[in-house]
Amino acid sequence: MKSKVYFADMRASFRESLPRKLTRLIDTAGLGKIGLAGKYVAVKLHFGEPGNLAYLRPNYARAVADYVRERGGKPFLTDCSTLYVGGRRNALDHLESAYANGFSPFSTGCHIIIADGLKGTDEAVIDIDGEEVRQAKIGRALADADVVISLSHFKGHMSTGFGGAIKNIGMGGGSRAGKMEMHSAGKPGIDEQKCICCETCATACAHDAISFDKGYAQIDEGRCVGCHMCLRVCPTDAVETLWDADNAILNRRMVEYAMAVIKGKPSFHISLAIDISPNCDCEGYNDAPVVGNVGMFASLDPVALDLACAEAVNLMPANPGSALEKCPNGDHMDALHPDTNWRVQIEHGVKMGLGSSEYELIKI
Repeated sequence: MKSKVYFADMRASFRESLPRKLTRLIDTAGLGKIGLAGKYVAVKLHFGEPGNLAYLRPNYARAVADYVRERGGKPFLTDCSTLYVGGRRNALDHLESAYANGFSPFSTGCHIIIADGLKGTDEAVIDIDGEEVRQAKIGRALADADVVISLSHFKGHMSTGFGGAIKNIGMGGGSRAGKMEMHSAGKPGIDEQKCICCETCATACAHDAISFDKGYAQIDEGRCVGCHMCLRVCPTDAVETLWDADNAILNRRMVEYAMAVIKGKPSFHISLAIDISPNCDCEGYNDAPVVGNVGMFASLDPVALDLACAEAVNLMPANPGSALEKCPNGDHMDALHPDTNWRVQIEHGVKMGLGSSEYELIKI
């Protein structure tokens, strides 16, 4: 049987605003059929790195939280802290970043809990029968929740091809140790001919793994955890991935972490394919959207949902002046990040029983 993925476009009027349209979408897609009364409901989303403006507006989180609360549930917004230096590395900075980006109990109608605690060490170990992961380390608040709702911003990603529902709960649900495990298969290297010793990479490294004793950056593999933040910030592309399989391994581990986050509990998944930037909302900036806004998607199946979003984005024409215009291809995510293979998320998700690649798109 095909999984059902529900879709609503971004048209609105005085009769129905976009938050109300989102409410109608999630109700039609079956969120209300999940027992919410008296349950602790984690709404997993990305609060946006300071400086990035592509993250989802708090209004959408408010619509989901209100829907849950109206049915007797106890919603809270949540995410786990990051490995790299930035505005979300610990719970205090993370909360400040969330508030600065408009997420607060006043704007969203519910509280924010950083799932892996003050320093990213509050975790639960979940046993799973994965090919890559046997014991996933996820944020304690996510593990304690009775229901998980994924509220994702669909966009490109330099390591996984795209970020959607699987990445939101998989990578986003891992504690700091969990994120290290997902990233640790691949560690970056340095092209010394390109290195200009600007030390931007060292400033971004949270683990003091980079030195310049030889006149170019050197990475101590014993200290490096493979988070690739140095690769993200290098202005000359001197930082490079050493093994081609890294991104595939990362994608597979991310799928298995997503399995751990929703293991043994109801889950529901929402993705908004809007403001589709080339890279993740973890970046401290966002580039111009590569295609126009597509719409809102919802499903009980995170694999089908991600595939539906990716295929819908690929049908869109490239935006003039965007990063995609410089590398046109029938597969937009592949064109943006040719060293990745976003299909690994889908293929491994199907293989592990996380969801299906067969879906029916139902427009409301």
